Amino acid sequence: MRIVVVEDNVSLAKGIAYRLQDDGHSVDLLHDGAAADTFLGQEGADLVILDINLPGKSGLELLAAMRRRGDPRPVILLTARSGTEDRITGLDAGADDYLGKPFAMDELAARVRALGRRKHTPPRRSLDLGSLRLDLESLQLSKDGAALDIPRRELTVLASLAEAGGRAVSKQALLDQVYGTGSETDEKVIEVYVSRLRKRLARHGVRIRVSRGIGYALAVEPP
Repeated sequence: MRIVVVEDNVSLAKGIAYRLQDDGHSVDLLHDGAAADTFLGQEGADLVILDINLPGKSGLELLAAMRRRGDPRPVILLTARSGTEDRITGLDAGADDYLGKPFAMDELAARVRALGRRKHTPPRRSLDLGSLRLDLESLQLSKDGAALDIPRRELTVLASLAEAGGRAVSKQALLDQVYGTGSETDEKVIEVYVSRLRKRLARHGVRIRVSRGIGYALAVEPP
């Protein structure tokens, strides 16, 4: 999943991001409420982890704004306030879950998994790439029903290219999908993932073409 973490405690935010990335998710990190409001109104994501006490705008204000514009993405609220009244306020505002600080990273990861299994999540989508089928929700690539053993981050790159429908996708856009906006990871890592994917996919008639100065595009040879 692509997860947005809005937390002004930079050390805690990075700790959350590292744990979620270890679990195979991409993470966008934001530390200011006003900036997060703009980001959430423009960018796609599967889940939001939202601190209540933020500079600029509070987490409750951000949550209310999301729900007013019909944004159904699940939200986990984080706060040092652990009283029953505060929990009720957060849940009534439209939060899907609530976690009081301090918390164990294992518990946060479990709650993320639970929300990912919710029945109201969109039905699975898949794309056919020649003889291959890419499940965009589980990030699994298969041939004739048998899953291919490909690392998740490479599959995230492949999914981004597949969803572009043949249009070129920049290295930075691919980097944001894999590691989240604001990551300090070098763009060269995308070149490594693309090189590996090319070797894996060539035998199946799926090509990754480079448009110099623009990015990469997926091309599927006719059967």
